[in-house]
Amino acid sequence: MDKLKRVLRGQDAEEPSGLAEVIDATSLSWGTRVKGFIACFAIGCLCSVLGSCLLWVPKKGLILFAVFYTLGNISSLGSTAFLMGPMRQLKKMFEPTRLIATVVMLLCLILTLCSAFWWRNAGLALLFCILQFFALAWYVISFPY
Repeated sequence: MDKLKRVLRGQDAEEPSGLAEVIDATSLSWGTRVKGFIACFAIGCLCSVLGSCLLWVPKKGLILFAVFYTLGNISSLGSTAFLMGPMRQLKKMFEPTRLIATVVMLLCLILTLCSAFWWRNAGLALLFCILQFFALAWYVISFPY
C-alpha cells in the first residue's frame, strides 16, 4: 500500500535506502523526546546525589563519589541528545566556538573514571571531579542562548 501511495504522489517507486528506513524508525515524537530528556536528567541528578551520599562511606567513599558523580554528569549531558537529537548535539559540541570546552569536559570525565578505576587514587579522583564541574560549567556557558 505504501508503495502505491509513493507512486501516486510522484515519488520514486524504488524502495527507500536502509539509512532512510533507520532514520524513519528511530525518529521520536516531541513528547517522547521530552520524556527521555526528563528521565535521563533525573537519573543524572539521582546519580550525583547518590554519589554525594556515598562520599561518607569509609575507605571507598571518595572513589564511589567520583564514579557516581561522573555517571550523573554523563547521563545529564546525554539527556540533551533527546531534545536536539544525537547527531545535531555532536555537531554542536564540536563546533569551533566550543571545541576546547568540549574536549576539556570529555577529558575530565575520562580522567575522573581513570583515577577511580585504574589508578585507584582518591585524591586525584576528587581533583578531577572538581575540574569536571568547572569544565562542564564552561561547556554549558559556551552554548549561546
